[in-house]
Amino acid sequence: MNTGVVVAQLVIAFSIVIVWVFRFDNIVKEFKQYGLPDLVRNLVGAAKIALATLLVAGIWFPALVLVPALLMAFLMLCAQVAHIKVRNPWHKYVPSLLLLLLSLFVAAFHAGLITA
Repeated sequence: MNTGVVVAQLVIAFSIVIVWVFRFDNIVKEFKQYGLPDLVRNLVGAAKIALATLLVAGIWFPALVLVPALLMAFLMLCAQVAHIKVRNPWHKYVPSLLLLLLSLFVAAFHAGLITA
């Protein structure tokens, strides 16, 4: 497997863990700003952590990667929409945009659309 794809999978996974575990207080504030209920926040967090886990497991079991990468890209696209909705400054868009692009890169590689 290509080293660049593995690095992308790890960057996505570790970024999710850092934000959703160690910076959870920031997540609580953001979801309140978006007007989303706690249940949605918790479901999104659980989904992202589960998908991140599958991306790491996919290093050894590549068949696991395509669907989690696409779902992660979808969640990052939703994050972009949430930032647009509340008119956040551009620097708030950057992390989810980078993770969206990395997720699409990983998905494209595992779908055979690109060779890295």
